[in-house]
Amino acid sequence: MKIIVGLGNPGNEYAKTRHNVGFMLVDALAEHLNINLWKDKFNAQIAEGRIGTEKILLVKPQTYMNNSGEAVGPLMRWYKVTPEDIIVAHDDMDIPAGTIRIRKKGSSGGHNGIKSLIAHLGSENFPRVRLGVGRPLPGWSVVNHVLAPFPQEDKTAVDEAIKSLIPAVECIVNDSVDMAMNKYNPKKAKKNKVKQEDKNNG
Repeated sequence: MKIIVGLGNPGNEYAKTRHNVGFMLVDALAEHLNINLWKDKFNAQIAEGRIGTEKILLVKPQTYMNNSGEAVGPLMRWYKVTPEDIIVAHDDMDIPAGTIRIRKKGSSGGHNGIKSLIAHLGSENFPRVRLGVGRPLPGWSVVNHVLAPFPQEDKTAVDEAIKSLIPAVECIVNDSVDMAMNKYNPKKAKKNKVKQEDKNNG
């Protein structure tokens, strides 16, 4: 069994904000997989389904972002899965809006939701699906940035990113994180190739 967690804040006022891209991805997955029976358990909204032959649990913690682990830790223990079986989707300010990056494990990188998960799961070894939301505008605080809705051009990019992440999450579940990283992470090699071509042309 795999638990797919989208991080975000509950309530309509937060629904369209940058901090809620994890919820948006989980909702998109639910729609794609025709999962519509949600229930409340351990301070989270959860829904069961399948990807291929694998049983999955979609999770939207209702604890507010900074306490996400308070919902996910008890769910991990209740369903008797390991941290490696938990796939976490969340916003990332360090990559441009609409960019995606899949990681196998790692530190919180300053993300409070991830920090809470690490504390409550007792491990950094869980896969992350990161959706870029870009850096704050000059004069904007981090809080103002992540709790603001997307401008239209960013929203379009993020909507496209969410669509492309549905098969990426299915790949993590059916195959492996490594295969998904290889297939769906932006390729760095292209930049080097362009530089090399420029050198040759120069």
